[in-house]
Amino acid sequence: MPITLPSTLPAYDVLSNEGVMVMSDTRAARQDIRQIKIGLLNLMPKKIQTENQFARLIGATPLQIDFRLIRMSEHQTRNTAAEHMEEFYKPFQEIKDEKFDGLIITGAPIEHLPFDEVTYWDELCEVFEWTQTNVHSTFGVCWGGMAMINYFHGVKKHVLDHKLFGCYRHANLSPASPYLRGFSDDLVMPVSRWTEMKRDEIEAAGLNVLLNSDVVGPAFVDDPDHRALYIFNHLEYDSGTLNEEYQRDLQSNQVEGAEIQMPVNYFPEDDPSRKPLNRWRSHAHLLYGNWINEIYQTTPFELSQIGQPQG
Repeated sequence: MPITLPSTLPAYDVLSNEGVMVMSDTRAARQDIRQIKIGLLNLMPKKIQTENQFARLIGATPLQIDFRLIRMSEHQTRNTAAEHMEEFYKPFQEIKDEKFDGLIITGAPIEHLPFDEVTYWDELCEVFEWTQTNVHSTFGVCWGGMAMINYFHGVKKHVLDHKLFGCYRHANLSPASPYLRGFSDDLVMPVSRWTEMKRDEIEAAGLNVLLNSDVVGPAFVDDPDHRALYIFNHLEYDSGTLNEEYQRDLQSNQVEGAEIQMPVNYFPEDDPSRKPLNRWRSHAHLLYGNWINEIYQTTPFELSQIGQPQG
């Protein structure tokens, strides 16, 4: 079954050309079927790239998905055209009376800031509280996941003296988890961050670490009491995303003069002139497909019942 997108959204043509099943919202409205309603609270500066990445994964599932784009109400992006934001995004304050089967909260390039110094932190805390009454399952990604686990459990974010940047192997610590169904015993994940959360502090908060790296730490955490998942790395990344970040850092280095680290274990034989191989795509599809499947199996049939005790 397809993902439902506005036919004018850039992701509609991108995914259609890739062979992903996409349906226009007008056509979907004529089908007598309960769609799974998934929101994307997009905090990334490159909004369209992030839309494509998550829509690609969500759209590969065998269910019809109603995909909604959400932004913080007062924060204005400088990297995406205002026309795009106006046409396709709804501010949180306009949708907070709605119910969602699932919500993805993305990362944001503000990890150097303490959480309470982020300009939209108060509203984001309102979003976190809102998920407990209006969202069946929430998926916090990278900084978004760190912010959620800090808000709900007080787990600290630790600033590193170097950037964790590249492709790192992670161990599957919980093969029986429904979210890791079909996963291999270990896998490669793209990582790009200046902060970390420590496994012992996460486990001390009573949470289960499902994927972990001896080099870059915990990556995927289950929080059943809050119907939430937290992933600190980037399975959604395209093959060339780390290279784009590397080239951007090299260009900024011409001004700032800082030493730029090549992404680890990314370019074949560490040769930036060679095309990187995608070694995480299948696990990305498995993870988000498993998440959507769990939502489908457990969400109330009536959207209005989300967030209410189920007998």
